[in-house]
Amino acid sequence: MVDDSRSTAFELLDERVRQWIWDAGWTELRDIQEAAIRSLIPPRSDVIIAAATAAGKTEAAFLPICSHLVSQQDVREGVQVLYVSPLKALINDQYRRLSDLCEPLEIPVHRWHGDVPSSRKRKMLQAPAGILLITPESLEALFVVRGHSMGRLFARLGWVVIDELHAFMGTDRGRQLQSLLHRIELRARRRIPRVGLSATLGDLSLAARYLRPQRTPSNDAQRVETIVSSGRSQELLLQIRGYLTPAAQPTAEPAASSDAEEIVDHLFETLRGEDHLVFANSRSHVEHYADLLRRRSQRERLPNEFFPHHGNLSRDLREEVESRLKDQVAPTTALCTSTLELGIDIGCVTSIGQIGAPFSVSSLRQRLGRSGRRDDPATLRVYISEPELTAKSHPLDGLRIRLVQAIAMVELLIERWCEPPSTHALHLSALVQQVLSLCAEHGGVTAQEAWRALARPGPFDSVSQDQFIHLLRAMGAEDLLIQSEDGTLLAGDKGERIVNHYSFYTIFQTPEEYQVLHQGRPLGTLTYEHLLAEGMHIIFAGRRWRIAMIDPEQKSVSVEPSPAGRIPTFLGSSGGQIHDRIRTRMRTIWADGNVPRYLDYRAKKLLAEGRANFVRLGLEASPLVASGSGTIAFLSRGDVIRNTIALQLLKRGLQVAQEGPALLLDGITPGETRKILAELAEEGPAEPLELAALAGNKQVGKYDWVLDQELLNAEYAAAAVDPRAAHRALCELARHLA
Repeated sequence: MVDDSRSTAFELLDERVRQWIWDAGWTELRDIQEAAIRSLIPPRSDVIIAAATAAGKTEAAFLPICSHLVSQQDVREGVQVLYVSPLKALINDQYRRLSDLCEPLEIPVHRWHGDVPSSRKRKMLQAPAGILLITPESLEALFVVRGHSMGRLFARLGWVVIDELHAFMGTDRGRQLQSLLHRIELRARRRIPRVGLSATLGDLSLAARYLRPQRTPSNDAQRVETIVSSGRSQELLLQIRGYLTPAAQPTAEPAASSDAEEIVDHLFETLRGEDHLVFANSRSHVEHYADLLRRRSQRERLPNEFFPHHGNLSRDLREEVESRLKDQVAPTTALCTSTLELGIDIGCVTSIGQIGAPFSVSSLRQRLGRSGRRDDPATLRVYISEPELTAKSHPLDGLRIRLVQAIAMVELLIERWCEPPSTHALHLSALVQQVLSLCAEHGGVTAQEAWRALARPGPFDSVSQDQFIHLLRAMGAEDLLIQSEDGTLLAGDKGERIVNHYSFYTIFQTPEEYQVLHQGRPLGTLTYEHLLAEGMHIIFAGRRWRIAMIDPEQKSVSVEPSPAGRIPTFLGSSGGQIHDRIRTRMRTIWADGNVPRYLDYRAKKLLAEGRANFVRLGLEASPLVASGSGTIAFLSRGDVIRNTIALQLLKRGLQVAQEGPALLLDGITPGETRKILAELAEEGPAEPLELAALAGNKQVGKYDWVLDQELLNAEYAAAAVDPRAAHRALCELARHLA
């Protein structure tokens, strides 16, 4: 029972909610719950609640909200709370939790997503009430299919709760959600309080600007209050384990190489008998290691405890693994991608494994939050494979970049830093979708109405009026829009077909696959999330190629062999953008003599090799290293800055390839490179649109095919290059090289 003598917030709750807390056997409220009750009773502002996984964020939001609802005594008259989640599985979990809280309070709870039967949806529409749990895609579908009833459905809406807030920030899907919530408020003709829940937030001011984009700093009524758990730091048990990939084995796929077998041996011997999550950086690696562990179990004549979990598997297979973890009927280790990264309730797992260097601190922190719940220590094991060095190895291989990247991320994790979301993108692909959605909702809108609803003021306020008009014309050119004689914008034939297809509601998509062609012969496909540009060099199928032509319409890359140098093996072609702070920390680790205690024997040996090669290459004194007939420019900067400088060098006609923290320049000496970098620093920040024009893979959003080159360049320039930051990096390089 809660000690109400110590909890003033507890007394603010309705008596029926206090009774539920007593019946649940709680002995106290957590710090974020105490703070949230005081902030949300009565509702005064938007609120962000940030705390670790399993810290009680859901109850922090819904205890005061439910208390307010039951005190109003009208919970059966319209949807009163809209809860938005990025995952259907998370909605299912929260539905069970909230039903337990709300049933004795007589507050109806409904869920709405693609797996909910139509009969239940019709019942909710006939008598909307209480709390509605929904995904952005299903909310989009309501606007498109039932636009005429949106006013009635949300007429009494008093709260919007956004779970896993960080999963939306900086993405097209997040901009879609902002637009939908803004359109709900336009229908309601009033501001509706928003509550954001997140376990992983870096800059809370950025999170506040996302939660309420039209926030007016001078208006206290529109401020965003942040509640951050002050709970003690969790104890962390940590190990990074090092492995060697034999020189004869490719590193893009683990195959049956000795390092993969050693990793499997350790996983099998260490994890059996308990529940664990092991994350890998690709679905193919998840399947590969799950298969190796299953076969190992068969050889040992033991029940299999290792199961894959990723987005390509059927819902039934995913839920079977989730149920095994949650119900704890048998020991289970899930080999997974990011599918189990977010807040699906799978109970408590003993430890987290990470195969391969992680690509973001934010993701690593989110994954780690799955371990050590119920006041136990969190346990993290990271498995890093580095290539065996031979006389033919590329100089970069000796730096042990994967290992150093993992160390840098772990150090930043311990320091409680994580990547801020990108705030510069225009999100024109999402804007195309929202214009079509707006037309479907209202049966047509004028350009001025669309501008006011979406852009000024609205979630797309970074788009200028000229760009907005340009976008409407581009949509008209593709027959997505037509304009009637009175100026009303309507969906064109092609636009209607798109809107009427179920796939319209989803704005996110997997990264584009490009077919690689040599003299018209297919070499395979690559999923490339980074920069592709004509004249750039890439590594594919174990060889170096020069990009001769990019066809964004056919999604093909024509290449020709490049004889330049040896091929580094440390990095694949995808995995996400590495932040600048991670790369600068990596350089510090190379130059430092400290050996982290959490490295195993082989990882310590690999780190020593990396540091020795860092000194041997002279990278302490100069970031430019001669390599064959070219130069390695060891920038030690994040991917956006590296991409920007690469485009500047391409503009000068140089042959450039990107590899992790470095640029590989063919046919140019370190002295010539030094001169060019100094000239770029002297010239000042580059023109972003000129650089964007050089990029060949700008169609990355779902509806980017609608955009002409001018709009594509504007989007790419806003999201993928940073001339000012690149200029600062170039000036620093120039001073260092002087």
